[in-house]
Amino acid sequence: MYKNEESILLHKSQRFAVRITKMAEYLSEKNKLFLPLYSQVLRSGTSIMANVSESQYAQSPADFITKLHIALKEAGETRSWLHLLWEKGVLLDKEYNSINDDCSELIAILVASLNTIKKNINID
Repeated sequence: MYKNEESILLHKSQRFAVRITKMAEYLSEKNKLFLPLYSQVLRSGTSIMANVSESQYAQSPADFITKLHIALKEAGETRSWLHLLWEKGVLLDKEYNSINDDCSELIAILVASLNTIKKNINID
């Protein structure tokens, strides 16, 4: 229903998922102690892309909004896991700032997209 191959959100969520998978793979080889945390950030970080992709084929405006809300919740969770990894010293400042900035950008785009669709269909 909403399929848009040129979607900035779709493109950025795909690129972010690739970054998250590479980060989890790298960290898994570097430090095995936090493997459960890497799995968590991998799940939530790639779920953003999955839900944005699903939204492209939403059955209705409500379904579209639901998928983007789920993606937003997953992005918030991902940001929390990234912060924990940084606090524990697993991610260096430069690494954390870079990937956290990407996550924050996705959150901003998701919020703006949700606000726009809700405004366009008159939902609060």
